[in-house]
Amino acid sequence: MSVILLSGCSWLTSDSRYDQRYDSAPENPFDVSQVPDAVPRYEVRTKAGNKTPYRVLGKTYHLLADSDGYRERGGASWYGEKFHGHKTSNGETYNMYGMTAAHKTLPIPSYVRVTNLDNGRSIVVRVNDRGPFHKGRIIDLSYAGAVKLGYLGKGTANVEVEALPVVTEKPKYTPPEVKAHAIVFESSLQDKPAEQNGDLSSSTYLQVGAFSQQSSAERLRVKVAGLTDIPVNLVTKAALDNLWRVQVGPVNDLPALIDLRSTLEAHRIKFTHLTKD
Repeated sequence: MSVILLSGCSWLTSDSRYDQRYDSAPENPFDVSQVPDAVPRYEVRTKAGNKTPYRVLGKTYHLLADSDGYRERGGASWYGEKFHGHKTSNGETYNMYGMTAAHKTLPIPSYVRVTNLDNGRSIVVRVNDRGPFHKGRIIDLSYAGAVKLGYLGKGTANVEVEALPVVTEKPKYTPPEVKAHAIVFESSLQDKPAEQNGDLSSSTYLQVGAFSQQSSAERLRVKVAGLTDIPVNLVTKAALDNLWRVQVGPVNDLPALIDLRSTLEAHRIKFTHLTKD
């Protein structure tokens, strides 16, 4: 079978490496049922293939600033053997068995869901090429994509193309906030308060959190301070680990300590005992 296909690549180059006059499917049918859909992920926009505006066959095309919200219905074609192993618009090697596509104005790379409106089948492909430059056609799928959507023999299909959301810029690395509720940083501190005849032999503090950011520690300090009359302080040991600790105390009698613990537990605030001599 030989199908005349109009691919972006065929219009953008006259390179003699394309030996076939017309495009076609591979001579030996390939089972693409196990070929997975493309998975949207962050990628740097390539310099190649993203020139805007650009002209093809006397018509000027302007690329979309991003793919957010893009949805369009129109015709889909496919390209295969003629372009297999050659370069796409962004310099990648075209693989007709991959889940890729050519589009005139979406940024490269982009990810889109393509639905065949004639049979309801749907796939996800990665846009890495330009085209198709043929009236009424909005996307050119790989051979594998056309097979999975069920229009290989027909050559074209009525489809809906919907851009899928991906992160549009590389996320900045933010160190995870360190939280700790059982940090003992002095050898004189003990895990549990000393209790004797309703009195505490030493001043007891409850530590309710430790944070890498002072602002986070301050928010918790204000919250806890609204629950008790006992002082709530920020303590930091910069030479040790640069953590900001939120501590309640001192508490010098057992009833006050029991009441404080009950209040914190009622508000689902975790704590650990820190006893100082």
